Amino acid sequence: MDLNRLPWRNLSRRPLRTAALLVLTFFLSFVIFAGSMTVVSLQNGLETLENRLGADIIVVPNTAKRKVDPKTMILDGTPGYFYMEREKMVLISHIEGVEKVSPQIFLASLSASCCSVPVQIIGFEPETDFIIQPWIRESYGRELAHGDVVVGSAVNADVGDTIRFYNKDCRIVAKLAATGTGLDTAVYTKAETIRTLIEASSKMGLNPLFEGDVENVISSVYIKVKDGYDIKKVTENINLRVRRVKAIQMKDMLSEIAGSLSGISKTITLLFAAVWVMVFIVLVVSFSVLVGERKKEFALLRVMGTSRRKLAGILLKETLILSVSGGAAGVLMGLLVVIPFSGLIETGLKLPFLLPGIRETGWLAFAAMAVICLAGPAASAYAVLRLSRVDPATILREGE
Repeated sequence: MDLNRLPWRNLSRRPLRTAALLVLTFFLSFVIFAGSMTVVSLQNGLETLENRLGADIIVVPNTAKRKVDPKTMILDGTPGYFYMEREKMVLISHIEGVEKVSPQIFLASLSASCCSVPVQIIGFEPETDFIIQPWIRESYGRELAHGDVVVGSAVNADVGDTIRFYNKDCRIVAKLAATGTGLDTAVYTKAETIRTLIEASSKMGLNPLFEGDVENVISSVYIKVKDGYDIKKVTENINLRVRRVKAIQMKDMLSEIAGSLSGISKTITLLFAAVWVMVFIVLVVSFSVLVGERKKEFALLRVMGTSRRKLAGILLKETLILSVSGGAAGVLMGLLVVIPFSGLIETGLKLPFLLPGIRETGWLAFAAMAVICLAGPAASAYAVLRLSRVDPATILREGE
């Protein structure tokens, strides 16, 4: 008898039992891998968002939230715009503790013939910017010319394409790395270019919020606070001394996001732990029942000269076959669910969601497989222990 082929024969002889155990290992593997991918993607998204929003304070007009919540613009990519006088930035720059100030100018394109695609357009001043340019330099090493734009990773356009806003053609010179947030759906350009677009939208009667001199409007101010100064106090001073603006600590915005992320991560971890324990218990019971059903089979093998060690090896090999097969299928299903539907997951959770790279995904898959390949034999350990104590003569005399 070929004992090496016996585990395969045993599994093929009992297709229903084999299928049930495969489903258990598949489900355990899927939960471990998909849960880990989700938690890591959420953590990556928050970390990237923190790096991209490299300011201590953001200042917007106090009417901004009535038009569109700045946090919603960042996380969901909801197009929106609002304006305030450039003079506000000058006043802010004189507040004690303020080290750097950099304005941004917003404009939302339309789903109309004058625009290629409805997106958020963000303009920055290269002379003062410390937020967007470091990110752009990762993809594009030159200065932007008038009419040049850089698009987020989720914008459906390629480098070299022409994109139209308010009947003005712009050239896409680079595509940015993903952040897992609404920043990926935006278009970035110099202040000079966005002012041209604002003027064009105003002349077409499509920008009711803009009035006055285009050179004198900004939408937000990003602030870096000097070392040694309390960011909260600087924020309070801005709100107190500069009229009709709202200064927001970036930490408050991020801590709210981090709090939501922590809650989601804990829920996923608890669910993962509960499912793991439940499936592990079912596996232990299943393998115990399996041994109970096959007592006479094992007793006959013992009588035919098979050692206890070889019998244990047969059962462990069956377990390993099931673990590897079910585990691989679970990991594959996790990839097919998490990667294609990452956008829906991000929208549903309303949190930054950035998938890990190939190497990190490979490590997560390896870890999930390792856990499954350890969990299966561990679950069958009790059954193997029972098997080692089988008395062949006693078993064969049962039922006589």
